[in-house]
Amino acid sequence: MTSNDHVAPTRHLPWGPAESGAMMAVVAMLGVQLGLAIAVRMFDQIGPLGMAWLRLVCAGAILLVVVRPRPSDFTRRDLLACALLGVVTAAMMMFFLSSAARLPIGTASALEFLGPLGIALVAARGRARLWALPAAIGVLLLTEPWHGGVDPVGIAYALGAALGWAGYILLTQHVGDKVTGLKGLTISLPVAALVTTPIALPAEGGNLTWQLLGIGLALAVLHPVLPFSLELRALRRLTATSFGVLMSLEPALAVVIGFLVLHQVPGPAAVFGVLCVVFAGVGATRAGARTAEPIAIPEPRAAEPERVAV
Repeated sequence: MTSNDHVAPTRHLPWGPAESGAMMAVVAMLGVQLGLAIAVRMFDQIGPLGMAWLRLVCAGAILLVVVRPRPSDFTRRDLLACALLGVVTAAMMMFFLSSAARLPIGTASALEFLGPLGIALVAARGRARLWALPAAIGVLLLTEPWHGGVDPVGIAYALGAALGWAGYILLTQHVGDKVTGLKGLTISLPVAALVTTPIALPAEGGNLTWQLLGIGLALAVLHPVLPFSLELRALRRLTATSFGVLMSLEPALAVVIGFLVLHQVPGPAAVFGVLCVVFAGVGATRAGARTAEPIAIPEPRAAEPERVAV
């Protein structure tokens, strides 16, 4: 090597587990809210239950074709966890889309956030609980329950989605820790599609067209394939509590997307609520790294020395 030759210094990205996990979660939330806004605009062609079914069927089919899991990839306990995640996913999506058909998407998202916020308040310890407080204030300001006049059925649907979201967070982290890659989703999403079929197909099957099927495939990539895949990876880097508080950004994003796409104009209280949840989300990002990756990769065995015949 000559004196002019040099080795370029290795550059390390200043992202730790918390930062990369937070970025994945934010992109996932953008996909969810954009997909939701497009779905709301299509409710006059196919209802919320039909839209939930269509997206889950398309998403399950996409993952089965792309990932192609094998039975040997799972233990019985892992399969049970993936199936349970599918049931919870189906309930969460059906409840949430039903609430979005009756409420502004910012209000529906704020009420749904009570699920992960509940995880943060019950399971969190130390500093993380402090970030749950501004998140709670933001949710109240975005929801504005003191005004009244909000559809009670829509509120009930949103609270059902909140319970589903809480279970989804815990089960997704468990599945992400036990099953490598996206193989867990290739079980949970087809199960979710099967669960929604007897509920949605009799009511909405007559509205299906080839055009809707094509739109459903595109929406399935936007939500749930991309967000669920990113959330699964994010939950390998963040604790369930920190992930739940970070999800406080979702009502804020819902308000913004609702304004830009659906022309749902937020009031002053909603704007201040956005600031509260962004503040909570930033705090959760800084404090929420998991200490280690849960799935250990075994190191290759050292080659045995050759035996020399004497």
